[in-house]
Amino acid sequence: MVTGGSGFLGSHLCERLLADGNNVLCVDNFFTGAKENVEHLLPNPRFELLRHDITFPLYVEVDEIYNLACPASPVSYQFDPVQTVKTNVHGAINMLGLARRTKAKIFQASTSEVYGDPEVHPQQEAYWGRVNPIGPRACYDEGKRCAETLFFDYHRQHGLRIKVGRIFNTYGSRMQQDDGRVVSNFIVQALRNETITVYGDGSQTRSFCHVSDMVDAFVRLMATGDDVTGPINLGNPAEQTVLELAQQVIAMTGSSSTIEFLPLPVNDPVRRRPDITIAQRTLDWAPKVTIQQGLSDTIAYFERTLGITRV
Repeated sequence: MVTGGSGFLGSHLCERLLADGNNVLCVDNFFTGAKENVEHLLPNPRFELLRHDITFPLYVEVDEIYNLACPASPVSYQFDPVQTVKTNVHGAINMLGLARRTKAKIFQASTSEVYGDPEVHPQQEAYWGRVNPIGPRACYDEGKRCAETLFFDYHRQHGLRIKVGRIFNTYGSRMQQDDGRVVSNFIVQALRNETITVYGDGSQTRSFCHVSDMVDAFVRLMATGDDVTGPINLGNPAEQTVLELAQQVIAMTGSSSTIEFLPLPVNDPVRRRPDITIAQRTLDWAPKVTIQQGLSDTIAYFERTLGITRV
């Protein structure tokens, strides 16, 4: 079962699991997911789609649960912050309860946001983070931190088989064009020859992992023995500034866009880069798709979505 299965990451994961020969139950309330993302999977007899909000209990028979359900972009998770907390906390409780009843393995899609605006760089799993618990991003940051707490308490108290992956910036096809994430923002603005909005002076850094690499990491983590619980950083350690990304997107799209600098959002992290030593050692995993390759794929997707043809 994949919760949030019709979303950006979830739909790619459903495809991968089906390709590997699994039966897949895709669960989504379609708040940020889209049925179009999985419509092509509906004819597959091993695929099932269920509209459901995981803040309410779910009674199904499964042997593996990938819990991806939660708005993941600031625009989406700040739209209804209380519901974001409920999805992270009540949703985790419900999915952990289901895993306990069915004796299923359960994967939690956690996030690099648990590190907040970090004082340690690059971020290692042992770092406890620097998060503002009452800021506008806290519904997501603290919600994900609490979900991790619940996962490890269920593991200690009930012997539940858990896997926790901390996801760093991921991009690729099926991102929403208006989700406020930096890659989709820049590409859409560039393809439309609109002004590209860079927050701050653009010197803040991010590390971008293509969705195909991220999904591969999910599957590898789920396949590990019960002694491997995580948390494990999943992301690309290749760090670059936001301004460099904007310039690269303009060059690759041949856009006439100019860059506009706007104030940095509250509690926006200045540096973000994963230490993936544990993932490399435990999962035999590291990203393979270069930023050039990944951006080409993502730009082509948005060209199709927006109906834009470059000359």
